[in-house]
Amino acid sequence: MQLETIKFMLMAQDMERGVAFYRDVFGLQPGFVSPHWSELSRGDAVVALHGGGDGSFTATGLSFQVKDLEAACREVAAAGGTIRKQPEARPGEPIKLAEATDPEGNGILLTEYLG
Repeated sequence: MQLETIKFMLMAQDMERGVAFYRDVFGLQPGFVSPHWSELSRGDAVVALHGGGDGSFTATGLSFQVKDLEAACREVAAAGGTIRKQPEARPGEPIKLAEATDPEGNGILLTEYLG
């Protein structure tokens, strides 16, 4: 098998809102965008949005590591996301972690590396 790319797919109820969130908050670059399927990327990482979501919470496992976790949480909330769990240090791990939801209901994790 020759792997070409890895895509992390999320559901979107409102494609325009979903694309704007990942573009504006995380700086992902839109590639292909349509009402039913959109792809945004950073380097080799691709987040794909599939139309037809119902907006209900869905755990995803998608994680973004950021330099300033508190600032990232403010940006997520300002862009229509929800902070489900405020930033906190993880005992035995070199990170702080926050749990959030994008405007489409997809759960995302935000981490800050503490070294």
